[in-house]
Amino acid sequence: MSVGQSWGGAGAEPVGRVSAGDQLSGAVPGQPPSAAVPDRLSDAAAPDGLSGAVGGPGSDDGWGSHSAAVGGEGEGEGEDERLRRWRLVLGGDSGDGTGHVLGGRDAAMDRTLAALYGGGSGSDTAARDQEKRGSRTAGLGGSAPQVARWLGDIRSYFPTSVVQIMQRDAIDRLGLSSLLLEPEMLEAVEADVHLVGTLLSLSKAMPERTKETARAVVRKVVEDLEKRLAARTRATLTGALDRSARISRPRHRDIDWDRTIRANLKNYLPDHRTVVPERLIGYGRAAQAVKKDVVLCVDQSGSMAPSVVHASVFGAVLASMRSIATRLVVFDTAVVDLTDQLDDPVDVLFGTQLGGGTDINRALAYCQSQITRPADTVVVLISDLYEGGIRDEMLKRVAAMKASGVQFVALLALSDEGAPAYDREHAAALAALGAPAFACTPDLFPEVMAAAIEKRPLPIPDMTAHR
Repeated sequence: MSVGQSWGGAGAEPVGRVSAGDQLSGAVPGQPPSAAVPDRLSDAAAPDGLSGAVGGPGSDDGWGSHSAAVGGEGEGEGEDERLRRWRLVLGGDSGDGTGHVLGGRDAAMDRTLAALYGGGSGSDTAARDQEKRGSRTAGLGGSAPQVARWLGDIRSYFPTSVVQIMQRDAIDRLGLSSLLLEPEMLEAVEADVHLVGTLLSLSKAMPERTKETARAVVRKVVEDLEKRLAARTRATLTGALDRSARISRPRHRDIDWDRTIRANLKNYLPDHRTVVPERLIGYGRAAQAVKKDVVLCVDQSGSMAPSVVHASVFGAVLASMRSIATRLVVFDTAVVDLTDQLDDPVDVLFGTQLGGGTDINRALAYCQSQITRPADTVVVLISDLYEGGIRDEMLKRVAAMKASGVQFVALLALSDEGAPAYDREHAAALAALGAPAFACTPDLFPEVMAAAIEKRPLPIPDMTAHR
């Protein structure tokens, strides 16, 4: 549910913090909402993370998970508490019907919401609420100090996940991107993948005094992602490489004793309490030589920003593994090979240029020219498949690579946000070639790569669940 709208009168468009698309059954415009509505609202979808922030303690309806951020009024939920919660969600315009006046911490939290979602001075009811609180109508305007104070306020009232959503909305709704060019502002924001995408899109316009602060913000996000993803990725892919390189006549130090014993259990001699290892299974010493080539081909159009961030981190992790030769290629209508910067994903990210058109065919042509061992190569295309180049040529290249033995993986996104908008016609055409396109989370990516390395079916998630 969006926090950018509110429930208006009959026949009115939504104008405040709750989306009409959530179908608040039982809510009558102009009258206090019934007791059943908050439960239905949380069952449908909470307002962009704010549900937990305005809930009371002990609540199990999806509204109370972050109640400590707001405070509460005991374990039971009376009429006043329901009206309080509705008042915080609906924003206090004339159509909210609650008649509830906020005070203390709730009033302060409401002002931070009104500054972003209030749309100006608000209605008569909102003005009366402000008058009763003895405060002015809120608003962010274009003042860097005022925005910096607001950023501090939201961190004190809401959990990190909500802070990141509100920051994103402030940038998108109020056009505050230019303020991120100020070092003081960058130091005040809560860093996340979306903020990194915004900074990368502004990097060409950044003054020199801001760039170091921006790099520090980006590095913090990258390091957090590496801590989360690197160890599991290395472990998963090392196992996949070992399995793909099994040999039947290993040296003694290369014997995989666990698999050897299991393969020879039929030769167990009870009298001697031993297993006769007629068949030895060994590791292929994957760490001693490059076993697989991986090409990450990443669309750097503006909508793909979170995928670019995650791809750069995974590219650096793969490049750190001696048994994998990794190449990172980014593209819009031009193609840039960033392989020589893979030792530092921050350098990779600042080497990208988010925005512009898309020429997938040209990017795949370059990747195809770099393949020397097709049977041992995995190509990962990360794109929403909106092709500005030659569609038929793109499909012919994919078919040619697959025919030569390349494992081709098409990811519509590499992020935690589920399936994006994408070109369904092109996705269907790739699927017909045996290369189904799907959205992949960072947590699933190691498993996808392991399956590609072992040449087994990919663990494709249910796309309908994402939609």
